[in-house]
Amino acid sequence: MNLKGKKVFITGAEGFIGSHLTERLIELGADVTALVQYNSFNNWGWIDTFDKNIIDSIKVVTGDIREYDGMKRIIKGQEVVFHLAALIAIPYSYLSPMAYVRTNVEGTTNVLEACREYDVKKIVHTSTSETYGTALYVPIDEKHPMQGQSPYSASKIGADKIAESFYKSFNLPVATIRPFNTYGPRQSARAVIPTIISQILAGKTEIKLGSLTPTRDFNYVKDTVEAFVKIAESEKTVGEVINAGSNFEISIGDTVREIIDIIGRDVKIICDDERIRPKDSEVNRLWADNRKIKELTEWEPKYSLDKGLKETVDWIRDNIKYFKSDIYNVWQKK
Repeated sequence: MNLKGKKVFITGAEGFIGSHLTERLIELGADVTALVQYNSFNNWGWIDTFDKNIIDSIKVVTGDIREYDGMKRIIKGQEVVFHLAALIAIPYSYLSPMAYVRTNVEGTTNVLEACREYDVKKIVHTSTSETYGTALYVPIDEKHPMQGQSPYSASKIGADKIAESFYKSFNLPVATIRPFNTYGPRQSARAVIPTIISQILAGKTEIKLGSLTPTRDFNYVKDTVEAFVKIAESEKTVGEVINAGSNFEISIGDTVREIIDIIGRDVKIICDDERIRPKDSEVNRLWADNRKIKELTEWEPKYSLDKGLKETVDWIRDNIKYFKSDIYNVWQKK
């Protein structure tokens, strides 16, 4: 499927990955409708920072995936749907699990039901490597068991299974992309890489982090976005769950050292108990097997970790105003 000229709808368009995907779809010539969550300020998230010519090329609508009638109105007439809207912050999921069920499970059901109602030609549903939990074997392929090690991951497992059921029950043309640890410009400091970079660039001589021993398979956002596009374009991906990862793992501690070398400042690392996950909830190892996506789509990651980190450092340096490096943004129970 060539996306040029196609009516494409994207949920979560105002967010980190969603905003980059929205820009890429415009580049490809798609007719894009972008959903941003309704708010009284009429804030469009990262879309507000786009060049005017790009904004003028997008139809922005406000709504909420938790509201089915709204999804029906918006999805009617769309040919391709990218579903990215979700609650994603793992620490907050420990404090408000039901919010994750309502958004990630019920919201996904609303989107898929609307797609079924109006015969959407292709849906790309967004999963996460967190659904695998700590690796039972590596590299992690798509047959790896799913483990709900946090309310967030459990809610995404539920959403993935809803997507699977709509394919098997109703023959809905849905593909599930399972990205591993995406990073890059526009990512909030809820994630480890912007947390490290923003604290150092804010002049901290001591930076606060959680555990340094877990490993991750980091992927630059432009590579992840291209995986979304390739999966949407391929006829072979319908009904499939597909990893999008680099097939390279690195510990959080080694990632910190790489960033310190790039920025060129001496800092002390403090392991902050507030940022450490509950013992049995920590995902200790993630390492993607990416053979399936290569076989189905010929996708290949283009960014090395070093290149991606340098671009991310440059962007955060220019946009440090968006980061509150003194605040760990999780409400704590008293």
